[in-house]
Amino acid sequence: MPHIFLQAILLLLLAAALTGCSVSYYAQSLKGHVEIMAARKNVERLVRDDATPEPLRAQMRAASAIRQFASDALGLPDNQSYRAYADIGRDYVTWAVFAAPEFSLVPKVWCFPVFGCVPYRGYFSKQSAVRTAAELEREGFDVHVSGVTAYSTLGWSSDPLLSTMFLRDKNYLAALVFHELAHQRVYINDDTAFNEAFAVAVETTGVRKWLRAAGDQAGLRRYEAGLKRSGDFVALVARTKSELAKIYAGPGSATQKRVAKAAAIDRLRARYRRMRDGSWGGYRGYDGWFDAPINNAKLAATSVYSDQVPAFIRLFELCAGDYPRFYAAVRRFGAHAKADRAEALEAAQTCE
Repeated sequence: MPHIFLQAILLLLLAAALTGCSVSYYAQSLKGHVEIMAARKNVERLVRDDATPEPLRAQMRAASAIRQFASDALGLPDNQSYRAYADIGRDYVTWAVFAAPEFSLVPKVWCFPVFGCVPYRGYFSKQSAVRTAAELEREGFDVHVSGVTAYSTLGWSSDPLLSTMFLRDKNYLAALVFHELAHQRVYINDDTAFNEAFAVAVETTGVRKWLRAAGDQAGLRRYEAGLKRSGDFVALVARTKSELAKIYAGPGSATQKRVAKAAAIDRLRARYRRMRDGSWGGYRGYDGWFDAPINNAKLAATSVYSDQVPAFIRLFELCAGDYPRFYAAVRRFGAHAKADRAEALEAAQTCE
């Protein structure tokens, strides 16, 4: 899970003090965010500065072009976000903790002032994330801790490019920039699945458009192949989630359900290996995900990003690939009651 956004930390710290929420949690968020903001360097100046190492200068040129494309071609906010760079000296900027009951695929949610409820809790310290995960495990939850390479304050501050965003290729960087800026364009309180699927739809269509505009057919083929594998992976997870839902809702003791749960996860790994060694031609990019522990929290976290993406892509096509029309349509669906929102999106027949 490449990318999860945090709440607007400065406002939340104030809200915590006013509402009696855990000030220590918001204090670590504020400290981590302020440290990153203090490390920012202007991208244009880095490009112009002869002292900037050439590899970094090349990265900044690419990032600047991607950032401009986001506003010019995708209708994403034209502000100061992602026009500065911060080297944070680690592989992840934050760590997100997910939790779900032992016999349920419904994730635990945490609610915050201003920005509502989300199915994770983010930390700038891995140690703090692991400590929280251990506490939740002692309470009987399945837990999953995921490293995060980018986050958004939803436009409340000028989010910088981070060194963690450059650990892979340009496609990955473009996807992150488009995704995080999409959260600034549309954000619906208390509906992470809606927000994340929308942002994934923007990143997916945006990267395709960016590669086509650059005439990078080889890059586009690689990207499409990656999307196909991602779709296959999501389908595997969905099948196992369906099996587990039946197990959890069915008869049997807790011991029997644990045995059936473990068997379902074993089948998931076996299906993956067959697909990897068969139709994927030995591609092993998902080995890490399958080699690590798999539980309800991990499966639920994956679904947050994937379940509604096809509906958003279809809506984008109904809007004839016109981003402003698409954003307006998404806002209209966001105005539906949460209980009806996903069903209304799925049933959409027109952009208007």
